[in-house]
Amino acid sequence: MAEIEHPRSIRSFVMRGGRITEAQQRALDLLWPQYGISFAAAPLDLDTAFGRSAPVTLEIGFGNGDNLADQAAAHPERNFLGVEVHRPGVGRLLLSLEDRQLRNAKLICHDAVEVLTHQVPPQSLSEVVILFPDPWHKKRHHKRRLVQAPFVELVTDRLVFGGVLRFASDWQPYADAVLEVLNANPRLRNTATGGGFIPRPGERNPTRFERRGERLGHDVWDIAFERR
Repeated sequence: MAEIEHPRSIRSFVMRGGRITEAQQRALDLLWPQYGISFAAAPLDLDTAFGRSAPVTLEIGFGNGDNLADQAAAHPERNFLGVEVHRPGVGRLLLSLEDRQLRNAKLICHDAVEVLTHQVPPQSLSEVVILFPDPWHKKRHHKRRLVQAPFVELVTDRLVFGGVLRFASDWQPYADAVLEVLNANPRLRNTATGGGFIPRPGERNPTRFERRGERLGHDVWDIAFERR
């Protein structure tokens, strides 16, 4: 399939500096060689990277990494690849992976669109997870939202047949927009009965953003689409 165009002049994230703790920086220095994968504009052999062949779940924008670590612990039979641009979160997850001795997780600290475009091979992912991405509330900023039609085409191309794209947001207008975009893609099938949202997956532990939304009285909107 031809390379899918995506507007690289617009980033779907804001580069926050944030304060990185000494422990997180030490993790980046010492643990990155074990868990980290450097970005390269060339296809990655996932079996070689993980040292085994197993279904791969990609989590985009994992934040502080709680969900990825929990899922890696709960599913040792799967491989988990996390992509995040913010170094404090990467350092925090590195510490968690080492503390829990989770060897089925690898991390890339880079823009997810570029990773998917250049580094992740087609039909190599069993699952793609996007939890509570920035909704960019203001209308003039909607173009910065990650999940738009070109990005969905890119993700779909990287999923195996039967692979699943999962999305969750506590901002209903964004969830509605994502549902519309995904329903419009003929290569994807909504797993929800009636073609809407799915119940919240019970195995997902609440993320920091989800807990914040709950404190603010927000509902959570979950979506799951399968590649036909």
